[in-house]
Amino acid sequence: MSYRIRFLPAVVLFIGAALWMITPGTARSQVSDQPDTPFKLATFEATGTIRIGMAVRADQAGEADQVRLMDLHEANAYVTRQLGLPVVSIPKEMRALIEQYDAVSNRMYTIANYMGADNRLSNPDLPFVFDPENVSFKAPIKYPYNLLAAAANYRAHADEMEESAIGGAGFTAVEVDVDAEEPYFFAKSPRSTIIDPGEPYYVPKDVNIDWEVELAIIIGRPALDLTLENAHDYVFGYSIVFDVSRRGGAGLKPINRMFPGPNWFNGKSSDRAAPFGPYIVPKEFIQHDDLEIKTWVNGVIKQDSNTSYMIYDEAHMIRYLTSVQTLYPGDVIATGTPDGVGRARNPPEYLQPGDVVEMEIEGIGRLVTPMEAKP
Repeated sequence: MSYRIRFLPAVVLFIGAALWMITPGTARSQVSDQPDTPFKLATFEATGTIRIGMAVRADQAGEADQVRLMDLHEANAYVTRQLGLPVVSIPKEMRALIEQYDAVSNRMYTIANYMGADNRLSNPDLPFVFDPENVSFKAPIKYPYNLLAAAANYRAHADEMEESAIGGAGFTAVEVDVDAEEPYFFAKSPRSTIIDPGEPYYVPKDVNIDWEVELAIIIGRPALDLTLENAHDYVFGYSIVFDVSRRGGAGLKPINRMFPGPNWFNGKSSDRAAPFGPYIVPKEFIQHDDLEIKTWVNGVIKQDSNTSYMIYDEAHMIRYLTSVQTLYPGDVIATGTPDGVGRARNPPEYLQPGDVVEMEIEGIGRLVTPMEAKP
């Protein structure tokens, strides 16, 4: 009997060591590194720190719509320890993350799959998990090299703008042959125009400011001379851009008489004229060409359409742009706005200080921009 009692601790120690050695491998084999759990990405500030976030829908009984936002860097360290995984470094800045996504995406899928299961996101002791309502969202990318925007890319919007006399300034709504004719694009300066979700746009005195909600394509790899067939391969994901638009007014002077067309620079590139965010959804988690797209002003719906109504689809836009210049990871393509803008209403409606504009695209999120008087 005494021999058996002395031997038992050694047996327990041996079994415990064996379990310790096999547990990480066993856990690792049970957690998929494939895109089984959808997630969104964001840049946000919490507890005084700017972070890259992964938003995952929590697996909690009775809280099917509950979303939690994880600090991606800290979540990676936690899951690496829990599962005994090899160390994989995930960038702490969004553009760098996009550039390295092919190398780190499997680890990110593992994080989403592990943390999204078994009520793990409801654990109050995890300091890297946040309620999205309690953080400050930033523009997802600060700043892309290029922010390029399509004009009149929804037929109903083209029609309403011609009918509202914008056509007299060099614009005519006609049927377009997307394979024989090129789309019309303009550029907005990213550093001057991009602002965070929730930041105000400053309305100048005597200038007509209009709303335009747009699906934003985020480029994932350096892209030049692409084809219709491979354009989507170079896309990283999708977000929301508010293409703030000046529609004239007594506070604006006409462009000089050598150029009779519209002044796109003045109309589209004023300071703070591109609220952006709050999320980027990687392309593997969203069907970008069939999404509801909406705008509310002070709670009243103004735009209500679907991305399926675009004239030039993603492939045609990217083919054209990359025939002109190289696009880089993190570059943003605003794909045009649907009908329902203020200029086309009878009488026209424009934004005023105190207004709140909310823009939502199905599966991506809601971008809120308050209007304030220009200081």
